[in-house]
Amino acid sequence: MIKRTLFFSNAVCLTLKNKQLVIQNKETREESSVPIEDIGFVIIENNQVYISIPVINALAENNAAVVFCNENHLPFSMNLPLDCNTIQNQLFTAQIEASIPAKKKCWKQIIEQKIKNQAKVLEKYKIDSVKLKQYASEVKSGDSTNREAMAAKLYWDLLIDDVDWVRTRFGEYPNNLLNYGYAILRAATARALIGSGLLPTLGIHHHNKYDAYALADDIMEPYRPYIDDEIIEYMKTSEETEELTREFKKKILTVLTRDVEIGKVTRPLMIALTITSSSLAKIFSGDAGNLSLPEFTE
Repeated sequence: MIKRTLFFSNAVCLTLKNKQLVIQNKETREESSVPIEDIGFVIIENNQVYISIPVINALAENNAAVVFCNENHLPFSMNLPLDCNTIQNQLFTAQIEASIPAKKKCWKQIIEQKIKNQAKVLEKYKIDSVKLKQYASEVKSGDSTNREAMAAKLYWDLLIDDVDWVRTRFGEYPNNLLNYGYAILRAATARALIGSGLLPTLGIHHHNKYDAYALADDIMEPYRPYIDDEIIEYMKTSEETEELTREFKKKILTVLTRDVEIGKVTRPLMIALTITSSSLAKIFSGDAGNLSLPEFTE
């Protein structure tokens, strides 16, 4: 079942009644409701939104992620459940005890598929991808030769037609669009990992001590090109603006339900993330050898 994404940019009150999220507009007092079980993500942008503790707990119980934005309207923090898998302790132990070779093998698969997906994005926009495909074929265990960074530089140089543009967290437009999209993808990935009984903090490659979602940062890598594609499409078809408009935010949220090819079947991206996370849990438990990863299609 595809879960709904709710986005609140106006002042509303969010309360719980009969397992329904009750949404009341603070100005008009108009009310609407949504079954809690239908919700996958709640994004709260307006700092005048009131959300009750019963709502937060009910959403957590149903593995729904609640994302809070900061004063700049950017996703900043997230509420996720601590206990939503029946064998969570067993999986935590398996994850903690996972061998270094197993982690390096997973990282190789992740980076190889990420670069392949980047190449497919270039092909969609009629850009030569031969060199990127070569990099994908050269990825070694743990990406010891750093093909990810080499591919990333070439990818962005080709995709963004601006010799002065650099992909950085605090750089010039469209970095702000990419950052917003990746923040939404990160939240969706963390939700999928927790639903699979894994600790999103304990990564297989990312390990910055300040990173609370290192494993989410690992697993989202081959999904990033879907965000890139949506943003390039937005830039080509929308009025030229460097702001994070409401139109853009609505568009980027549709990525979560975009069709993704994974394991020779087509699934919405949020379901594909669950398949990837589940395959990682199986690897940690010794029940599988390879990750299930998405293959970019137009």
